[in-house]
Amino acid sequence: MAVASILRRASSTVVPLALRVLRTQTSFYHSALLAPSSSRRLAQEFCRRVPSSWSCFSSTATKEEDARLLEVIKSEIKCAEESDYHDLKDEVPENFPFEIQDNPGEQTISLKRQYDDELITVEVHMPDLVTGEERDGGDNDDTDTERPGQSALTLVVNITKGDGPCLEFCCSAYPDEVTIDSMSVKEQEASEDQLAYEGPDFSDLDENLQKAFHKYLELRGIKGITTNFLHEYMINKDSREYLNWLKNLKKFVEK
Repeated sequence: MAVASILRRASSTVVPLALRVLRTQTSFYHSALLAPSSSRRLAQEFCRRVPSSWSCFSSTATKEEDARLLEVIKSEIKCAEESDYHDLKDEVPENFPFEIQDNPGEQTISLKRQYDDELITVEVHMPDLVTGEERDGGDNDDTDTERPGQSALTLVVNITKGDGPCLEFCCSAYPDEVTIDSMSVKEQEASEDQLAYEGPDFSDLDENLQKAFHKYLELRGIKGITTNFLHEYMINKDSREYLNWLKNLKKFVEK
């Protein structure tokens, strides 16, 4: 009986004690999560201060690099303004057969003319200028299709008659000579997804037929006299567009 009484008293003492310990640990755990300790406060303070210092350093470095970039752009603008091409006025020859549409900011110009019952439009691209190194180091063996040492304009010529099909030529205009790279017949309202037969490669056509098409374009104004003027015009346009591009770039960096 005495032993049983002792066990009951021990259990009645131990169990509440264990519960108190468990409640104390749980309370400490929650307080550790909800109430930041001094170490947590130090960590938070560190996180608040360090990124701001990094941000100041990054901002200073960015401003310095932007200032250097701006100086380089200004120097390039000065060089472009000192060139002989950006401010040249293009004097169109009296016998030039096309009307010129030149929109600033675009890398192409459009030509248009009426020839009998035909509407002829030409899209003229910037010339592929050849540098001195390319001119001296031309070791390309394919001299039949390419002309090392000569700059070329790309022309896309479209000839239409009313609502009928369109005859399209892709040409390369070299000094005093125009070559036909490809030719195709297209429907004006044809879908872009429609893969129409465009004929054989122009170089595979009979030689007499090739010569006839060259004469066909020449009669419509696509000839050496025309393309020589276009060479000068597009070189001047390239200089103007480059200078305007630099100025727009400068405005952006200055903001």
